[in-house]
Amino acid sequence: MAERITGEMIEYVGILAKLALSEEEKAQAGRDMERMLGYIDLLNEVDTEGVDPMTHLFSVANVFREDVVTNGDGSEAVWAGAPGGVKEGGLKAPRTLE
Repeated sequence: MAERITGEMIEYVGILAKLALSEEEKAQAGRDMERMLGYIDLLNEVDTEGVDPMTHLFSVANVFREDVVTNGDGSEAVWAGAPGGVKEGGLKAPRTLE
């Protein structure tokens, strides 16, 4: 491990997280952080040469697709139910202010 967790570091993290930690909680947090960093060091020992980084659980070549209209936009059916009717190719909104 490159650097050991100090009491000052635990105090600083507690301040950043806006936590009021007791001395026992600070000691436990220090032990927990030491264990986490130890595990990260263990992971750094794993040989990952030739392993491609994984961004998705399943291999996905292209998640985007072209928009293809298959049965029209149905605007006539939508416009038929408009409460204000249709005006100049758009929906006519009913007057709300007098």
